[in-house]
Parts: sequence; structure tokens; C-alpha cells
Amino acid sequence: MTTLTPPAPTRPATPRRHPDRPVWEEPPTAAGQTAKGLTLAVVVALLLGPLYCVVLTSISTPAAINRAGGLVLVPDGITFEAYRTMLSGGPVRQSLLVTLGVTLVGTAVSMAVSVLCAYGLSRARSFGHRFLLLILVITMFVSGGLIPTFLVVSELGGYGRYWALILPSAVSVFNILVLRSFYSTTASELIDAARMDGAGEWRILWSVVLPTSRAVNAVITLFYAVGYWNTFFSVMLYMPAESQKWPLQYVLYQYVNLGMNMPGQVNSGYGVDGHAQTAPLSLQMAVVVLTLLPITLVFPFLQKHFAKGMLTGAIKG
Repeated sequence: MTTLTPPAPTRPATPRRHPDRPVWEEPPTAAGQTAKGLTLAVVVALLLGPLYCVVLTSISTPAAINRAGGLVLVPDGITFEAYRTMLSGGPVRQSLLVTLGVTLVGTAVSMAVSVLCAYGLSRARSFGHRFLLLILVITMFVSGGLIPTFLVVSELGGYGRYWALILPSAVSVFNILVLRSFYSTTASELIDAARMDGAGEWRILWSVVLPTSRAVNAVITLFYAVGYWNTFFSVMLYMPAESQKWPLQYVLYQYVNLGMNMPGQVNSGYGVDGHAQTAPLSLQMAVVVLTLLPITLVFPFLQKHFAKGMLTGAIKG
């Protein structure tokens, strides 16, 4: 006689834990995921909404801008005359070249000084590194002030010169401290092995320290580049009357905030050459787009380095 054994009670299936999820973290719920998605959607809409209006207004016709009474929300006549007028010559194209030159040269100078200073301060046996580090930290909280800085730069012949936009702000102590902290975590075994092979300090910096700290170098480079690209206040101090030397941000201030007219702009109509004339607001928004475009294109390629560059060491275990 055979006996039938009752089936074992079935246990409710538990969701599999993601291999990258910590053991103490609960699996996400449907409500939580929905709330996160809605929050991200609202944030994206708040960020992209103004940008959409700016871009659309920059490519709208004068008639569409007049009908909208300002920023255009619905496409109603598309033209790229604002960009043609802006880049065909005049102050905007000149200021773009100035900004590119200041950004490239300034970023190179700042990175060279910051990397060398940070590497020297990261070596525990370097001469006077504690005293120099203390002096640098003090400058973060105490400065000579705006007027002494202006007098020093003017007496050195910097008034009306491009280097006045670079050298007074070429070094950021905060960036140096970030680089120093990162360079200090470089494995001593790598440095000792390089020294045994006959490498000097320059060779160690170039072949060992810099390759193992690409993430933080990329982050600090972006910090400096954005700072130079947004140069504005220094222009007001050192070259307010040198319009041919104005960078893009100051031209943006002149045409958007002060309402100065750009060559070729009118409220509506067509020019004698048959091209549609450009509305002032369309030109202003085109300058805004031109100001935002380069950094917006570069940032996604460096964004992945932020968390790695600021939070991790040069060697992972």
C-alpha cells in the first residue's frame, strides 16, 4: 500500500537581488520607482524648458517673435538668419575667437601650475611642503582685496592685455588641494619601482602619477576651462573699453542686459540683399546658445569622471 505524501508548502518567490546592490539595501518597489521617474521627469522639464525657448526663439522670424510678444513657445516660422548675422563677422565672431584663445591658453597654464604644485606638495619629503601648504590654505580665506589686485595688475602692464584675464586667476587653491590629495594616494610601490629603474621626479610625474590620475585631471581641467569660458568680471576691470578684446560672455552682457544693437538687426522686414532681417531678441538668444553650446557638448564626455575623480584613489584594491 502506497502512502501519498502531501506536497511541501510553496514559499512565495522573493525577487532576486541585483548583484551590485548591497545586502542591506531593499529591492526597489513599484511606487518608489514611479516616484523617482516622475521626479526626474519634472527636473528634466524644468531644465530643458527654458533651453527649448531660447533655442526656438533664436531660430524664429521677427514676425513670429512679434506675435509671441517675447520668447517663442510654439514654432511659427523658422530661420537661421540670427546665426548667419552673428557669425558673418563683427563683435560676436571676434569675441568667440578671444574666448577660445583665453580658455585654451588659460587652462593649459592653470593645469601646468596646479599639477606641478600639487605633486610637490604630495611628496612627504619635499622641501618646505608643510609650510607652503599652510600658506596656500591661508590664501583661501584671506586675500588682498580687489583694489590691491587691480593696482598690481595695472602696474605690471596688464591693463588692456589678454594675460590679465588669465594670470590673476590662474591658480585655484581648492583644485591644488584636490590634486594633492589624489596624488598622495598613488601606490608607493609604483614610485619606488620607477626610482629603482633610474627615473627622476619629472619622469615619475609624467609616467606614473599622471597616467594613474586621469580621472581627477579631467575633472580639474573641466573646472578651469569652464571658469575661463565664463570670464566676465575680469573684463570689466582690465579692458572695459577694448571692445575688440571682449570675450563672449562680456559681449553677451552688452547685447542682452544692456540692449546694445548688433549690426544687421531690426525689428522686422528684409534687407537690401534679400535676406530677412533679424530681430534683436533672436540675436540675443543666438548669442546665448553660442555661449552654452561648447561646454554643453564637452560636459557629457567628462561627466563620468566626476565621481571617480573626486571620490576614489589612484589605485583600486
